[in-house]
Amino acid sequence: MFKRLGRFRLNGIRSQVAVLVIASLIGTQALITASFLLRGPDQFGPHERREEFEIAIRLVAATPAEQRPQIISQIDSAFPQLELRLLDAAVVSPRSERDPPHLADVARRLGSLVRVFALPGGETRQVGIALPDGEAVAVAVPDMRRRPPFWGGPWMTALVGVIVSLAMFGLWADRALSTPLSTIAGAAENFKLDGTDDMLPESGPDEIRSLARALNRSRNRITALIDDRTRTLAAIGHDLRTPITRLRLRSEFIEDATQRDNMLRDLDQMRSMLDAVLSFLRNGRALEKMTRIDLASTLQLITDQFADLGYTVAYQGPEHAELMARPDDIRRAVTNLVDNAVRYGSAITVRLQAEPGRALIEVEDDGPGIPEASKASVMEPFVRGDDARNMDETSGFGLGLAIARTVSQTHGGELTLHDRKPHGLIVRITLPGERQQA
Repeated sequence: MFKRLGRFRLNGIRSQVAVLVIASLIGTQALITASFLLRGPDQFGPHERREEFEIAIRLVAATPAEQRPQIISQIDSAFPQLELRLLDAAVVSPRSERDPPHLADVARRLGSLVRVFALPGGETRQVGIALPDGEAVAVAVPDMRRRPPFWGGPWMTALVGVIVSLAMFGLWADRALSTPLSTIAGAAENFKLDGTDDMLPESGPDEIRSLARALNRSRNRITALIDDRTRTLAAIGHDLRTPITRLRLRSEFIEDATQRDNMLRDLDQMRSMLDAVLSFLRNGRALEKMTRIDLASTLQLITDQFADLGYTVAYQGPEHAELMARPDDIRRAVTNLVDNAVRYGSAITVRLQAEPGRALIEVEDDGPGIPEASKASVMEPFVRGDDARNMDETSGFGLGLAIARTVSQTHGGELTLHDRKPHGLIVRITLPGERQQA
């Protein structure tokens, strides 16, 4: 038993819910009890007074005439508010169409047992009751109007207590459960691999704090694993550059020109593959700080570089469009997209659309395009759009779209693929943030 009591902690969700429910029940009962004590059991509205009125009249009507003075005296002592007294039979008046409306209410309550009439002198608080044997009594009439069933009674007090209890429970649930869980969900949705986001606040009930603590530890482990992977592969890449360089130097001494050219081409391809893999790994960690850049000038510079190499690459868009971004990442992503486009198309267009709240970068080519069924898979690392089984000097490594998508996501945007009519592909990068156009 003591072990169970030891588990009952006020910092836990179950214990807080239990305490809140018990407190609500006690509070509701206290309100009802206080209402009874302050108002009295006979003061909860006209219903009880109407019952006293009907019982008294029926009791007097059923009592023999010689015992009526005594029963009327007893009733008047017990219920003085009725002001019950005997009347002279001579004051009994016949029913008139000009009788006040409250007489009809009294007659309807008493039924056909007696007859109700107005007292002489215009008295409205009291009415006369003609008994079946000819005698009459005067009595004060309670309010006969109908009222709402809960109005002014203990049921309304109970209802108010329930409403207050539910409101308290709702406020507690929002403060202790909804707000921390929403914070955790938002942090999980916007989880960054670079470790720059803040730790989850460990607040709320014990269960919520344990969840936030576990997620913080898990995030630290994931970040540490990614750091270790990046450092390991970067070290391997750095070490591989040295033997590649030695092989390139030794290849220069090959007398056969054809074999020498093939060897140099293979070594260049190995170096390009290594650079592409390391570039992809670096984009998994957004180490570069956000800064304001002229996105339009960056895109124009990229198109000019490819045009200088003899490719047909044109820029369409505003002359200037400022954006908060990581300049090296944006340059690397767009360069990869244009490099993919020139492999499959002959005319490339880099388009920029600066809209309120976002910027759209489109790289359009007139190549064969990508089938709809393959659009999702080609954005995965090391998946190439062509069907070539062997890599040659024109094929890529399947990392261009993957790097561009990673850059888009680290900026809070997205990368999508669209068909160009009649043939070709449009790669669209959507970046959020405010821009200033000139």
